[in-house]
Formats: sequence, structure tokens, C-alpha cells
Amino acid sequence: MSTPVRQHTVAGDHVGERLDAVVAQLSPELSRSRAKSLIESGAILLNGIAVKPRHPVAAGDVIRIEEPPAAPSEVAPENIPLSVLYEDADLIVLNKPPGIVVHPGAGNESGTLVNALLHHCVSLSGIGGVERPGIVHRLDKDTSGCLVVAKHDLAHRDLSEQFARRETTKRYLAIVRGLPKIPRGLIDAPIARHPVDRKKMAVVPETKGRSSQTLYAVIHPLAPPHTRQTLIECRLLTGRTHQIRVHLQHLGHPLAGDPVYGRGGDGFPRQMLHSWKLGLTHPTSRKAMEFCADLPPDFAILGLDFSTYDPV
Repeated sequence: MSTPVRQHTVAGDHVGERLDAVVAQLSPELSRSRAKSLIESGAILLNGIAVKPRHPVAAGDVIRIEEPPAAPSEVAPENIPLSVLYEDADLIVLNKPPGIVVHPGAGNESGTLVNALLHHCVSLSGIGGVERPGIVHRLDKDTSGCLVVAKHDLAHRDLSEQFARRETTKRYLAIVRGLPKIPRGLIDAPIARHPVDRKKMAVVPETKGRSSQTLYAVIHPLAPPHTRQTLIECRLLTGRTHQIRVHLQHLGHPLAGDPVYGRGGDGFPRQMLHSWKLGLTHPTSRKAMEFCADLPPDFAILGLDFSTYDPV
């Protein structure tokens, strides 16, 4: 299926940013690397002119995106088990286990969720490109839980727009170091690429970052031997890269087991983050749907109690 032409007009809050970064923010179905590739190939124009991915944009600039038809996938299907929460002709919702990468990339050419999906599904949308068929949003390798995948381009675009317009609900369970003094609140802190370590994100001054908001609430401290850790819920109001991990570090209570934004360890083999509940509107029926991913074993063995919890 061919991809229709899309156009975006640059707003004032993107002034001075790189074109590839702006494209990735305005078109959530495109990764930063995919946007860069399309710009370099001439499939994305700025005011009708081919420019470099690093070209800074100005208010009122018009970005025109005309992706080529998706090429046949070169990613090999693999018979990897999937935990399916829901599936129909338009989408599939998975409970992603920790430790599996969502799509192929450098160092992860096989054994990914996409390899498993290609074995399981007759068709997937082509918007994400050859290496990311069907992928509407992503979870980090060591984050578990709800992940929605589109089976065709119309569903992909509709779901991507819901994420972009903040019409989805995304609730996560997190185990953090320490006990927050304020049991519930809003973390409202802009996020951008780390000024020194470009592989990381960071909280930055308002003039240098994108607006980012995370609601959080303490559920309960953990029982021994994890008495220095606390179970909390986080609800994403925006969707920045590594948002929960960065915001919890900023709060002073980084994710337990997070080697990038914490110190790793803490008695856990991975960053303890689980995409617990995902709410969206079905792209065809327009029915409101909510999915809940069962806890992975490393959460389940902790004896978590939700009986008196008031969700954020």
C-alpha cells in the first residue's frame, strides 16, 4: 500500500531544531533515523527544497513527507512465542516480556519482537519501514508490558495520531529506590537530549527541552528484602524518550535496576518498569478499549498489593 503525502507546518516551539528531529516529533510513526534517511533520499522536503537532516527549521516552514512504498521485508520471521492480549484484523496487542528488543537494529538483527510478529501475522503495516513493520510505539528492551502493533497502514496512522494527540492512556508500574516524600504528584520537567552523553536524555531548562509531564502515585513500600524500594504507578501525559526513567531520576528516586539513569543492581537484573495498562480507541470500530498486561515474574514474586490503591 502506498503512503499518502503528509504536510506539517512548523510551530514556534520547534524553531531552531534540526529537521530530522522535528519530523520524528511531528510524525510519531517515523523514528529519528528513519526521518534522516527519508530527508537524505529527498522524500522529505522543507518548503519544497531538499535540505540536510541537520538543517534548522523556522516558524511557518512547511515540511512535506512522501514516503516510498514499503519494500518487502528482509527481516526473517522467527517462531518466537508471543503473549497476545488482543488481536483482530486491524491490530494486535502484546504483553512484551523483558529482555527482548522490539525491532532489529545494530547488534540485534534477529530474535526481536518484529521477527516474532512476522511469523505470527499474515500482514503488518509498512509505515515503519522494512525493519519496523507495524510498530506504532516502542518499549525499551528491559521494559515489559502492553505494546500495540498495527496490521495495516490505515490502522497505523490512526493509532499514531492518537499517541501524538495524547488521546491514549499509558499507565506503568515502577519500582524505585527509596520512598518519595510526597506520595503523589505531577513531575513537570522538560526533557531533551543529554548535553554531554548523546545516548541519554535529561531534564533541561524550559527553553531547551520539550514539555514533559508524568503523574505518579505511591502504591506501597516493598517487603523485605527490598525494604529500601517502593512500588509506584506512573501515568504518562506526554511521550518523550525514556520519560519515566528521566523523570524518576529527577525526582530523586530512580528506577531500581536501571544502569543508565540509576546505578543498576538494587537486587534486580533489569530496570523495573512495566507497561501495565494501555487505553486507546479502536481505529476501525472507534470503540474505547483498555488492555492490562499481567505482571512479569520478577514483579509477581514481590507480593504486590493493589487492594487499597487509588490510581492516578
